[in-house]
Amino acid sequence: MGLEMKKALRKGCTFIVADPRKIWFAQHAKLYLPVKPGTDNWLLNAMAHVIIEEGLENKEFIKTRTEGYEELKEFLKDITPVKASEFTGIPAEDIRQAARLYATSEKSAIYYTLGITEHTCGTDNVRTIANLALLTGHIGKPSTGVNPIRGQNNVQGATDVCIPNKMPGYQDVADNAVMEKFEKAWGVKLSRTPGATAPTMFERMGKNQFKALYVIGEDPVLSEPNQDYTIKGLKNLEFLVVQDIFMSETAKCADVVLPAASFAEKDGTFTNTERRVQRVRKAINPVGNSRPDWQITSELSTRMGYKMDYPSPKEVYDEIAGLAPTFAGINYARIEQNGIQWPCPDTKHPGTKFLHEGKFPRGLGKFFVLPYRAPAESPDKEYPLLLTTGRTLYHYNAGTMTRRSGGIIHKTNDCFVEVHEADAKELGIFDGEMVKICSRRGSITVRAEVSDKVKKGVIWIPMHFAESAVNKLTKDAYDNITQTAEYKVCGAKIEKLT
Repeated sequence: MGLEMKKALRKGCTFIVADPRKIWFAQHAKLYLPVKPGTDNWLLNAMAHVIIEEGLENKEFIKTRTEGYEELKEFLKDITPVKASEFTGIPAEDIRQAARLYATSEKSAIYYTLGITEHTCGTDNVRTIANLALLTGHIGKPSTGVNPIRGQNNVQGATDVCIPNKMPGYQDVADNAVMEKFEKAWGVKLSRTPGATAPTMFERMGKNQFKALYVIGEDPVLSEPNQDYTIKGLKNLEFLVVQDIFMSETAKCADVVLPAASFAEKDGTFTNTERRVQRVRKAINPVGNSRPDWQITSELSTRMGYKMDYPSPKEVYDEIAGLAPTFAGINYARIEQNGIQWPCPDTKHPGTKFLHEGKFPRGLGKFFVLPYRAPAESPDKEYPLLLTTGRTLYHYNAGTMTRRSGGIIHKTNDCFVEVHEADAKELGIFDGEMVKICSRRGSITVRAEVSDKVKKGVIWIPMHFAESAVNKLTKDAYDNITQTAEYKVCGAKIEKLT
């Protein structure tokens, strides 16, 4: 995605970049908005204020495709760029310019990642972004829309078939007709109670209310917030199973480790961020005793009393497509050469290049009135710096795979903290010096990188390094709807090492 954006930039595409860090795109954008972490709501609502105040909204689209506009308009009267500037740290005129550029372009698209969602108000942030798209009509046509960029390949595919309150294809577990269809196909009786989210599971572990956990391709010891709390929960389990391709930090805590095959050792499908279902093919046979995930889970199910006897991943996919209308028209034969984007209701359908053309799934697009909600924890006298976390260009998530790659290790293989020059001067910290970062939950030792890449008062640490796990510091506070953790804001301090 980044490479395609760079191509667009070279062709003259106008970029607005809102990011707490001065990333590569920020240095080449038409407009850079160095937003303070946790204040996205102020920025987005103020842009909406400008669009309405200056008459830049798409009146016809609002009239025919949306509801709730008048309520939003009334709410936004007081959300001025001047007020927003006080919270975000962005000059009011830059907020106005961003609103004008987005609203007046023939085609505008918004792309966001975890900096928007990893907050206690993450859902509010996404809905506020959607407000901008609805206000301007930049949705439901090519090269527009609200585009969440997935952080890993096949995150979309996993979400399509496996989330706590939905059956495959986003079919509601509370819908009796849906559940009866699956019961008939599988020959079982299914619960109508939604499954637990990760935060709920760890909360129950901490209270000794959760006995066993089966982890597949995930490393919660590194990826969940408040690491000590996470490890305590895992230790409270009676039984922990980890299925992975390497001995991860979580696997080290397990009673049983099941060796899984890597992507190169198995067949199947990946679904990317644009909903394109694509074939992947085995390049080599599984090494040692490892097996593809579907084979492991199928055999476990069979040994536990429910027979799963699939000859290959094709039959697994065919079952999904047969039960989920979203994928009904996609089969292995059709994606042998090129992938197809869902929804695809039948085999004559070409797939859906972009969503929401002509109509939204709910009928009319809904405007949401969303006042600002402060983070669960902000800097204070004891912890005066705002800590935010993320990923580097080179490493991937918890580093389970990329930290075993010689070329990537050569680029970066130690944890660091980005500190603004003014903060470093006040603290007497020099570039390259080892320092201690503390929060209310713990401390880690990292190398200081002093620059103007972050704003004064903000520090940034990547999440990939087990020996300096930044999630020792982050707070276990969650979005009230998705239960996504607030990795992007907490109070911290820096101490020099003696």
